[in-house]
Amino acid sequence: MAQISARTAKWAKWAVVPAALLVSGLAVSQASYSAFSDKTVDAGNNWAAGTVKLVNNAGSAVFTATNLKPGQNGAKCITVSSTGSLASTVKLYAKDFNTTPAVTNDLSPYIDLIITEGTGAAANCSDFAVLSPTPATPSTITLAAFDAKKTFSDGVGIWAPASATSAAPATRTYKIDYTLRNNVPDSAQGGTANVVFTWEAQNS
Repeated sequence: MAQISARTAKWAKWAVVPAALLVSGLAVSQASYSAFSDKTVDAGNNWAAGTVKLVNNAGSAVFTATNLKPGQNGAKCITVSSTGSLASTVKLYAKDFNTTPAVTNDLSPYIDLIITEGTGAAANCSDFAVLSPTPATPSTITLAAFDAKKTFSDGVGIWAPASATSAAPATRTYKIDYTLRNNVPDSAQGGTANVVFTWEAQNS
């Protein structure tokens, strides 16, 4: 039998390494393409918030009453429109009227308000009609007590407009009656009072 020299055996040993690497590479290559694949995606996703929005037809102070005397009264109507895209609940409450000079001989405890929700849109109340069935309003309250209602949760009213658009807004008319009480004291002569009527909508 022929004898393999030590030198030949050494070369044979190193020759096995490339062959092993080649076999390993082929195995990896075959494994890399051993499964089919596919994928699908949906269209772009986006989110947009809805809106709650109120406007009124007054544009300025609802009341500017001067030189009042005991027993004197008056009324105004104001139409509020909702153009928000979300259903909401609307409440009426008060905000302070920033004025100089400050209120003197405060009349607010002696002025009675009646706030009524109704239908119609005339600013002079000519077509005002109380909602049927009559809602929780009319609310009779002194101006002082109403002025203490400073937040939505304290507000008066039951209007809950559904979603609407600027082209077809939901509307509600509010009639506000006031009367200076007959028993107003002499100390209130020359007295003043003021308030900002605030309608707020919160989505429901």
